[in-house]
Amino acid sequence: MITAIKNGKVLLENSIAENLNIYINNSRIYKITEKEIPCEKIIDAGGNYISPGFIDIHTHGAGGYDFLDQSEKAYSAIAKKHARHGTTAIVPTLTSVNTAQMKAAIKLFKAARSKQTAGAALLGLHAEGPYLAESQKGAQESRFIRDFDSEEYREILELGRDYILRWSAAPEKHGSKAFAQEVLNYGVLPCIGHSDADYDCVKEAFKNGFTHVTHLYSCTSTVHRKNAYRYAGIVEAAYLIDEMTVEIIADGIHLPPPLLKMVYKFKGADKIALITDSMRAAGMPDGESVLGNLKDGLKVIVEDGVAKLPDRTAFAGSVATCDKLVRNMVTLADVPLTDAVKMAATTPAKILKLKGKGALKEGHDADIVIFDKNINVQQTIVSGNVVFDARQCEGDII
Repeated sequence: MITAIKNGKVLLENSIAENLNIYINNSRIYKITEKEIPCEKIIDAGGNYISPGFIDIHTHGAGGYDFLDQSEKAYSAIAKKHARHGTTAIVPTLTSVNTAQMKAAIKLFKAARSKQTAGAALLGLHAEGPYLAESQKGAQESRFIRDFDSEEYREILELGRDYILRWSAAPEKHGSKAFAQEVLNYGVLPCIGHSDADYDCVKEAFKNGFTHVTHLYSCTSTVHRKNAYRYAGIVEAAYLIDEMTVEIIADGIHLPPPLLKMVYKFKGADKIALITDSMRAAGMPDGESVLGNLKDGLKVIVEDGVAKLPDRTAFAGSVATCDKLVRNMVTLADVPLTDAVKMAATTPAKILKLKGKGALKEGHDADIVIFDKNINVQQTIVSGNVVFDARQCEGDII
């Protein structure tokens, strides 16, 4: 069956076209053309923007659920909540936990993905820890942070073969080179995260395969002093190594507008992925919440549009959704809409080498979002199926 999306402003990679129709055949984009092609179904975009679906490569949860809740229901609920906000694919992220919990989470992800029928697609997992720097732990729990353990991570990589997409770690810790080589052998992207590495360490880590920085500025080192001398950190290295990619939590709080502008100015849309780093409170009212497993995770408080540790000494993940990230880059950072969408869709797909995703192109997956001039999501389409329609279901997922 061929479905046509018409009467919209089509966001191509570097331009916006108002005279194109998008034709979907089964789960893929069949044609993007001015011509009229016979079809069985028409979706009227109503003059709104037609964009590639957003891809969130770092999220811990939403809608009251976390991926460490040890429940298939959690995966389904989170995927649906994110789809409500234009996200067509997500990379579930696991905070630092013990080995048994990591293995259980991988097994649960496999089961949840095999049964998924609605919401944003579950692409693969992101292990955020446990090989992190205690000094940059942020909201990660000290009891789970540990040194590289080759036997442990090999077991996890083997169990998660083809399911783990990325793994964040601190490259200044002993054994990071061997770790990077091992994860790369499994097709996993090693990322610098929760780290106090200095500039020279980052340069070496980049050569070893750590080509991406997890939530730049958040739990990453910057210019610091040792005695009278100043040393550059991860932030400066990310700017100076042109090929290095970064991700940012563009909620306007983790990074205020001047920093959003700075990252965009130095790295450009082709090297930046917008991430939510959202925890279970995303899409929920302010108040007390939990980061990680509901039973024994880290208690946090949500206020002022962000999650914080109870003593308010650090943020504990965001409550943002991808539509807000795109909106913030446009309204707070003065970024062109085409570049904001590129950072939310095209660049994340390139960073994780996701074939057929991240752009409106013939042959690509029909992962599409339709939103208005204020980036309020009207429809979300995953693999050619409408999974959210604001006009029909009043905020619920179909």
